[in-house]
Amino acid sequence: MSITRDDSAAIEQLKKVIETADAIVIGAGAGLSTAAGFTYSGERFERFFSDHEAKYGFHDMYTGGFFPFETQEEMWAYWSRFIWCNRYMDIDNGTYKALFELVKDKDYFVITTNVDHQFQKAGFDKSRLFYTQGDYGLFQCSEPCHDQTYDNKTQVKDMIEFQEDMKIPSDLIPKCPKCGKPMTMNLRSDDKFVEDEGWHKAAERYDDFLKTHNGQHILFLELGVGYNTPVIIKYPFWKMTAQNPKATYACLNYGEAYAPDEIAEKSILINGDIHEVLSKIK
Repeated sequence: MSITRDDSAAIEQLKKVIETADAIVIGAGAGLSTAAGFTYSGERFERFFSDHEAKYGFHDMYTGGFFPFETQEEMWAYWSRFIWCNRYMDIDNGTYKALFELVKDKDYFVITTNVDHQFQKAGFDKSRLFYTQGDYGLFQCSEPCHDQTYDNKTQVKDMIEFQEDMKIPSDLIPKCPKCGKPMTMNLRSDDKFVEDEGWHKAAERYDDFLKTHNGQHILFLELGVGYNTPVIIKYPFWKMTAQNPKATYACLNYGEAYAPDEIAEKSILINGDIHEVLSKIK
């Protein structure tokens, strides 16, 4: 999507607000990672999962995540590759790094539903990040029998290295160190999602950040947030913008930038490609 004349004016307006804001709250959704190159279909899928497509008949990574594999060995063969591609590989086309360059000298905080760890990879301060929905790089007990998560890079790497015929060796199936039941990804999909100590501390830091800057000139910068979970970022951003006379709401979303009438005069809406927009601002 090309940048229109209206978008160019909005980009200049956003640039000024970024420069003058007392604080910036970034709310990031899947659209930001898509703009950064984390696509689940097409060339990336063909490159890493053509064998799965031939055997199981699904045509993108998202669908593969819901496929009813018959065994744990098959499931982890798929998921280990998925996690490696979308968590540990360096894919970012510069989108996250461009965002970091824009805000690195500002008082910022990030709340995101993304689980791909890209903010820290781009240089963002871990203490200023709240991953609300988990992290592909963490395992948890599937029960769960306790509220703890575990780094999975070494295990995932072994699953990829030693899998054959799209199956991992049975002894590589991750088991809970406490109860022995299967491990699963630390992703919020049901009421079994583990909110570990790190999750709760991040939530507290986010809440403290909002309280500290209450009433100040805050930019609520929403990037690629859809309507799957609007209660986490989008609706709170609208509400906080409405309640704060000095706040500005900015929405960058590929063809879906919107703000309610109540905050329309305090909003900057840009429908262009996030990667292109951030590059122009920088």
